[in-house]
Amino acid sequence: MNARERRARLLHEVRGGSGHIHELADQFQVSPSTIRRDLTLLERDGHVVRTYGGAVERSVQEKHGRNVAEKDDIALKAAALVEDGEVVVLDAGTTTGRLAAHLAHRSLTVVTNGLTAVIALAESTTVDLIVLGGRLRQPNASIVGATVTEQLRHISADRVFLGTDGLSPARGLCSPSLDQAHLKYAMLHSARHAYVLADHSKLGHEPFSYWTPLDRPHTVLTDSP
Repeated sequence: MNARERRARLLHEVRGGSGHIHELADQFQVSPSTIRRDLTLLERDGHVVRTYGGAVERSVQEKHGRNVAEKDDIALKAAALVEDGEVVVLDAGTTTGRLAAHLAHRSLTVVTNGLTAVIALAESTTVDLIVLGGRLRQPNASIVGATVTEQLRHISADRVFLGTDGLSPARGLCSPSLDQAHLKYAMLHSARHAYVLADHSKLGHEPFSYWTPLDRPHTVLTDSP
């Protein structure tokens, strides 16, 4: 396997609780120094937190603290595109969670698989909130699985806002798992207008091996000039 595939599988193992460097080196049949370099890259990209002798996946609360101003700027741009009375699909993620907070006072129907969005909208008296049902994935606070994808087949929204771990002009949206890549594809095709919310750290970034092709018209909202 290549380095990108190894890092994707490495993150999967860390999420499953296997985070000790020497155990991971034996499992992937590489040197401990290679595992350390991989974990350093995953930490740099915000996916894990290094600990003594290993790593744990970064929680959604920790991700909220990264590029805060940039994410809020993107969320405000996105909120300005939404018109009252629309049906809006929100992907799970920190930037989409900020977008949800900016929509809480609007008269809308919001469909989401993200708990950050659910929390932001739970007390709104003007938003009709639809939470997609499936398996809760920690620590990024998203609801995933085949049932979520199936539910999206029955939704025709006005706008969908997607988050991503990386954005490639050639490959599309990067995800840490195949389930998430499939889910994003279903979301991408669930609305008349599609938007990708990506701060500058995500542009041209390809940390994993699972991709959602952007095979329909879409708009990228970013803080990068």
